[in-house]
Amino acid sequence: MWNQIYDPLGSPALSTLAAAVPVVTLLVLIASGKVKAHIAAIIAVILTNVITIFVFTMPANMSIRATFLGVVTGFFPIGWIVLNVIFLYQVTVSTGRFELLKRAIGGVTEDRRLQLLLVAFSFGAFFEGASGFGTPVAITGAVLIGLGFSPLAASGLSLIANTAPVAYGALGTPIQGLASVTGLDPYILGAMVGRQLPIFSLIVPFWVVWAFAGWKGMKDIWPAILVTGVSFAVPQFLISNYINPWIVDIGASLISMGALILFLKVWQPRQLWLSPALRGRDESAATMAAAKPLDRTPLTQAELWGALLPWIIVCVIMLIWGNGAFKTWANSIFTWSYPVPELDKLINKMPPVAAKPTAEGAVFSFTYLTFTGTGMLIAAIISGFLMGVGPGRLIAEYGRTIRLCAISLITISAMLAIGTLTRLSGVDATLGLAFAATGVLYPFFGTLLGWLGVALTGSDTASNVLFGNLQKITSEQLGLSPVLMAAANSSGGVMGKMIDAQSIVVASTATNWYGHESSILRYVFLHSIVLACLVGLFVTLQAYVYPFTAMVLK
Repeated sequence: MWNQIYDPLGSPALSTLAAAVPVVTLLVLIASGKVKAHIAAIIAVILTNVITIFVFTMPANMSIRATFLGVVTGFFPIGWIVLNVIFLYQVTVSTGRFELLKRAIGGVTEDRRLQLLLVAFSFGAFFEGASGFGTPVAITGAVLIGLGFSPLAASGLSLIANTAPVAYGALGTPIQGLASVTGLDPYILGAMVGRQLPIFSLIVPFWVVWAFAGWKGMKDIWPAILVTGVSFAVPQFLISNYINPWIVDIGASLISMGALILFLKVWQPRQLWLSPALRGRDESAATMAAAKPLDRTPLTQAELWGALLPWIIVCVIMLIWGNGAFKTWANSIFTWSYPVPELDKLINKMPPVAAKPTAEGAVFSFTYLTFTGTGMLIAAIISGFLMGVGPGRLIAEYGRTIRLCAISLITISAMLAIGTLTRLSGVDATLGLAFAATGVLYPFFGTLLGWLGVALTGSDTASNVLFGNLQKITSEQLGLSPVLMAAANSSGGVMGKMIDAQSIVVASTATNWYGHESSILRYVFLHSIVLACLVGLFVTLQAYVYPFTAMVLK
């Protein structure tokens, strides 16, 4: 049995610096643009092993086994989702159905700003609620690039838009994970998050359009942005506080999409914004092929349903795959669990990260039927058959998709190897304890701890499981509400989603902009930091300043 050590160098400052080396190295290498993302990830994996073995004294065999567990976890389920989303997209392109979808969206509005609201924010929120785990960025990035957006606009704006819904993603999985480690009621936690994030559900649509089109471009369509934000934020609050935390994104996104489409029937901007590139300098615009003029012939009813058919099938399948009863049934039959020898239950998480020494599990659960990627593959196959694509052609298309995604899959697996190793070695807990030592400023920095957790792990659920109990223990020691700070971990975490390395790789893959992960990271990084700090400030108000303190649930 090996106990995690959080201050191996006998100095919290030096130990924190050592713990930060792997993730800082990874981000610097990617942001430099001089090292390909997969090479940067492999270098960071090696460096993480060096730090965990020689600084944090993790036994070498455990460190290596944790690395390989992360590699496999990177492909199942994250890489598996990306592969099958891109496969579905390729099939719709090859059959001409994606061209019909472009015409259908163009029929709602030709304005790029409004397309962003409809696709990146509202449509993306639906897939976040139904499945999460990279699916919304993969789908909206692919749709936006198909609509003619520049690669940087499609990838960067998909990442920014996929923030406000994340805390309730995959039918409330992050809230359930938070409840499991804190012992707090998931309904109370979900309601508390619902008293933080709706403010940012109002802000993010304005932010996305401003990032794309600038202040004037945003101001010219403020009524539509307001309709989108309000019709998402209000249901987000009401459902999370008065119904349950599981269906928040599903309900809010459908209402938001419907409200925007209905509003656009009676209101259109005076001047259409047709540029596909980001305002100012957009290096990716030069890499785009010349856009073909969009066929403006109105779609027949048959063509419209044909365009929507694959995505309707995806929605239905994702709702089934996200359902707890289905997961329970399928996982009781179609599961292979592999406890990693010499690793599973042989590492203790120690106080103050845990209330008492707690054995860490290291089990690879191959729940192959209920993986979101499996549902996506089934949806793609059903869609293909209904669109008249034969088995041979589907297999050939799948082979092309594997070749297309190969490097990205390697990169994603390496990223998850880093996340798994830092979690099992206690490296990420050392970083978390540095945030926990900020005293009266803890509501602000505790929120940023959630942001850090998602940036490290790529998952709000993983961040909540990793730091949820630390938030509870620290807040109780400081006389703060544990419900407030546990919820803040999840709310702050959503802003880290846009800079976690695996999401950036998913975005570059979905938009066919391979090798440009550094450009995407540099573009979204400041947005992520500023939005996370705004969440932190709001949580600080809830902790100390009336009437915001009245919003805190007991």
